[in-house]
Amino acid sequence: MDYYKKYNLKEVINASGKMSILGVSKYSENVIKAQKFGGQHFFEMEDLVQKTGQYIAELVNAEDSTIVSSASAGIAQSVAAVIGKGSHYHLYHPYTDKVTKREIILPKGHNVDYGTPIETMTELGGGKVVEAGYANMCSSQHIESMITPETAAILYVKSHHTVQKSMLSIKEALQVAHKHQLPLILDAAAEEDLVTYVSMGIDLVIYSGAKAFEGTSSGIVFGKTELIEWVRLQSKGIGRAMKIGKENILGLATAIEDYIEQDNESAEQMKNRLAPLVEELDSIEGITCSVAQDKAGRTIFRANLKVSDEAPLNAKQLVEELKTGNPAIYTREYEVNNGIIEFDIRAVTKDEMLKIGTRVKEIVALYEKEGKIDE
Repeated sequence: MDYYKKYNLKEVINASGKMSILGVSKYSENVIKAQKFGGQHFFEMEDLVQKTGQYIAELVNAEDSTIVSSASAGIAQSVAAVIGKGSHYHLYHPYTDKVTKREIILPKGHNVDYGTPIETMTELGGGKVVEAGYANMCSSQHIESMITPETAAILYVKSHHTVQKSMLSIKEALQVAHKHQLPLILDAAAEEDLVTYVSMGIDLVIYSGAKAFEGTSSGIVFGKTELIEWVRLQSKGIGRAMKIGKENILGLATAIEDYIEQDNESAEQMKNRLAPLVEELDSIEGITCSVAQDKAGRTIFRANLKVSDEAPLNAKQLVEELKTGNPAIYTREYEVNNGIIEFDIRAVTKDEMLKIGTRVKEIVALYEKEGKIDE
């Protein structure tokens, strides 16, 4: 059945990356089979959550892990876990005044909005964000100076959304945390490395299940045994409103297992796939295009399109025009104010890349014909 037609939906070419607003990732047949099995069978849910978590943890040499409904849920439940420390009173009264140790120290440049603010998820878990450093700088000393008797944890966000320059490293944040007997929570939602952060001894590491691993709508938290038990306990507290279905638990477990076993696309392979699109876009008058690596340092390469002042339209107009077609073409528009648009091709097929090149040419030609429209 064509559900685009049934519900009168617009088709989408996702050249923006693993984005929640577009449904994040495409599922493999293996993941779909796992979901089908989950959907057609019953389980003791606590048993399912505990044993899938332990199984995945063994694959990456972590002490334990637990599958949650999303990376956002992972943040909220991890914050609640380090505040409550297994207390059943806190579990049923997560915002009680009787528990005062709620401060979560976060580098100021990491207090970002990724679709919702980091601060919102922290507060949902009962935490109080304490910003350290400045928007363009945060050192170990900045973090350390904010620690008080009410500090519950340090939170570090590894993401392209955050400020990259003049920031302390994850290792430095971990050293400060453990020096003061505090847990470090790492939001690594879109990261691809399942091993490094766990092996560093980070207390809680949070991933999106649907991004790098191309799993179901889900998240997973790896970490120390006791802390993961505290996170898992939140399913009887605030996590009840964030529960994940049996089909998505099995889907994510399968996706992670496949991710570990498969050979992922290399940097050179990605560049080679990009080459024809970059060449075509670069040939359009008023536009230059080149290959650029992800600014957060991940092994992801994208087509970086620059709209010149001489072009018949600006970058913002081009982005909006690409969205209005059918299929709608979504791009990375974080630097559109600087005239830059990026095309992430990880989930884009060869045919879809041809459609992208054709559509950009059509839009530019249309504006050339009608004359430049300033906004």
